[in-house]
Order: sequence, then C-alpha cells, then structure tokens
Amino acid sequence: MVSDAVSAPVARARRTGSGSTYPRYVAGKAGGAVVSLLAVLVTGFFLFRLIPGDPVKTMTGGRPVSAAQLAEYRRQFGLDLPLWEQFTDYCRKALTGDLGMSYQFRTPVIDKITEALPNTLLLTGTAFVLYTALGMVLGIRSAWRQGRLGDRLNTGLALTLYSVPSFWLGLLLIIVFGVGLGPVPGLFPTGGMESGGEEGLAYVLDVAHHLVLPVLTLVAVEYGQTLLVTRSALLDEMGSDYLTTARAKGLRDDLVRRRHAVPNALLPTVTLVFVNLGRTVAGVILVETVFSWPGLGGLFYQALSVPDLPLVQGLFLFFASAVIVMNTLADLVYPLLDPRVGR
Repeated sequence: MVSDAVSAPVARARRTGSGSTYPRYVAGKAGGAVVSLLAVLVTGFFLFRLIPGDPVKTMTGGRPVSAAQLAEYRRQFGLDLPLWEQFTDYCRKALTGDLGMSYQFRTPVIDKITEALPNTLLLTGTAFVLYTALGMVLGIRSAWRQGRLGDRLNTGLALTLYSVPSFWLGLLLIIVFGVGLGPVPGLFPTGGMESGGEEGLAYVLDVAHHLVLPVLTLVAVEYGQTLLVTRSALLDEMGSDYLTTARAKGLRDDLVRRRHAVPNALLPTVTLVFVNLGRTVAGVILVETVFSWPGLGGLFYQALSVPDLPLVQGLFLFFASAVIVMNTLADLVYPLLDPRVGR
C-alpha cells in the first residue's frame, strides 16, 4: 500500500533511534532555555536603566519636593544602592518569583501581571486562533493551486497586509469604523474593553463589540505570515517522489494532500504556531496601546513612560520567558512529528 510505503522511513527511524537519544535531546533544549532565561534576566536589568528620566521625579508629578524627600523616596525603592547591589538583589528576588514592587502602582509586579493577563489572552488568543486557522487553510489552498488567480491574489494580499504596521492599520480602522468616515457611520468602539454598567449576556456582547477592531487588526497583519510559511513548506513537499507514487496508485488528489503532503510539511508551521503562541501570552504592545486595551501591552507602555523599572523588568522577563518556553516546546514536539529530528 502507498501509505505503508510513505510511512516506512518514519517507522525505520523509530526502530533505529536509540532509547537515550530523546532524553539527551530534551536535556540539551532545556539547558539552552535556562541559559536564555538567565541572559534575559541580565539584559532586562541593565537595558532599561538606559532609559532617560528619573522615576522618582516623575512620580512626584512636578510638585516641589525637597532634596531630603527625594532621597527618602530613592532609599525606599533601593535606588540609592550601588548598581551591583541593585542587580544582585534583583536576581535573587526574581529567581524566587519576586519581581519587586511597582513604583507607580505601589503593588507587587506579579499582581499587576496577573490582573492584566486575562485581558491580553482574550484579545490575542482570539486573534491567534483566527489568523492561524485562516493562514493555514489559505496557505494550503494557495500551494495546491500554485500560479492560479486565487494563489496570486492570496499571496499578494498576504504580503501587503503583513508589511503594514499594526498601529497604522489600527488607527485606520478606528477612523473608518470607529469614528466614521463620510457616509460610513461609526460602528464599533474606538477603545477600551467595555462600556461599563453591563451585566450577564449584555456584558459579554459589549466586550465582544469592543474586541472586533483590535482582533481584526491582528488577524489582518498576522495571518499572512502563517499563509506564506505554510505555502512555502507545502510547495517544497509537492515535488517529492512519494506524492508522485501516491497519485500513480490512483489516490484522489485531496486525499494525497490531506494524508501525505500536509502532515510532512508541518514542521515550519509548527515552529511559527508556537512562536505566535508565545507572543500571544506576551501581548501586543502597539495594538493594545492604540485601542487602549487594559492588557499587558498597555501596562508595559505605561511602565515605560515613568519609567517604572520593576514593572518594566518584570514584564520584559515575562514576555521573553513566554517566547523561550514556547520555542522550547516546539523543539520538543519536532521528534514526535518526525523521529529523524534530534537523532
């Protein structure tokens, strides 16, 4: 049977792979992730101290404050300590899960992250599901119909939207569909997550109404990347001998595509999906800022404007950790999809 012939290389790879290979592979990837996290920890501390501005003076709001009061504020926040002492204290606390106290909110950084995370996941998670599904479906169809009108239209639109800055597209959508332009009335809210005063089903519908424009912005900008990666990976597979053999055996074209071509072209797409999943946890700073969405991205922008060093450092560490963890998970999934990886 064709399916047996196609699966034979994978079966041989499973039989010939040493039982200790995968554990060593996992240990290597996990070690690389730990090193990356330590590098992020060090980079985050020193990078944000290059931001101009005095957080203590910013928090006083321009009010006249004596030198003694400023010194007391700096002592409270540990800013009077030598830089190396600040760094060692930061690393010691971060490694135990203590990200410090926010300067402007006077609450633990981890509490602010926990508070804003669900809002970010609602926005970016919804967009992630939509643009991943749309990109994969259109990418598969474009590759299988390479060179036809639909393929040219799909790839052209994907490349155009992928090159558009997300904040610019968001502002354009606000002008056209939020504020209204000419005969087109404003149909959607221009910002925020809710109108307030709603409960039950009315609240759910209100939040969904506020979601439309930011989700549309993310889907329009991001789906093209998934489409192009999926299309490219599938085109690389389409010239393979096993597909020619499958067709020669009389298998239907859609069956060849679904059972053999698409599964073998999944690795690049899996990488992209996991990277995008990490970015989903990290939030989308520009889009959340443009639409005044109360998530991690908007919180990061607020923290940068002070600068609120503990909050900025905590968010940076959280964002980078999400991406590193998802990249590592993608590496660990590869051998399950193709046992030849990591041998």
